[in-house]
Amino acid sequence: MSIEIKISKKPISYKRAMVFLNKRVDQVKNGKKRELLWILEHPTTYTAGVSFSKKEILDKKIEIIQTNRGGKITLHNPGQTIVYFVINLNNRKKDIRKFINIIENSVIQFLQTYKINAQKDKKNIGIWVNSKKIAAIGIRVSRWIAYHGCSINISNNLNQYLKIIPCGLDNKKVTSILNEKKIKPYNFEDKLANFFINNINKI
Repeated sequence: MSIEIKISKKPISYKRAMVFLNKRVDQVKNGKKRELLWILEHPTTYTAGVSFSKKEILDKKIEIIQTNRGGKITLHNPGQTIVYFVINLNNRKKDIRKFINIIENSVIQFLQTYKINAQKDKKNIGIWVNSKKIAAIGIRVSRWIAYHGCSINISNNLNQYLKIIPCGLDNKKVTSILNEKKIKPYNFEDKLANFFINNINKI
């Protein structure tokens, strides 16, 4: 069964996206819907994964939405692209580490199209450019349905990260395609989706 690709051009609130995503997880579990790859943006939103600490909130005035994904505190804002997925590993290899590698490789291949040499880090999940984080990954698995997703900094306001310790790493900085290459990519969603779909279908 093919993976549905959904691309939202207008920003979607985080809470609305989670309602849709969690419903889709149940539908995929029950065989009622296809697997999903969803590309979108969120308005400025700070979210906390299951292992976050309040010490990572530097600006106590910001609102934090607690989630059931893995990881710590991160930021979503305009100019950052989110890739959510609902993938049934019951129909593929039941290997979470391999699935994370697929996500990492897809982001690295996408960044290479902008001549950005990005790498994985064995100690810190995500994608890095010269020790600066350009993409974050948060995955949850339920009955071998892998879901949630990753975020890629395209042209977002990086100063908003100063209100938190992103992903709990106070000695690491963040970057974006705009920050690295002084270009603001447009209409790249189909290209990005193709990298993910081609790699996921190899599992």
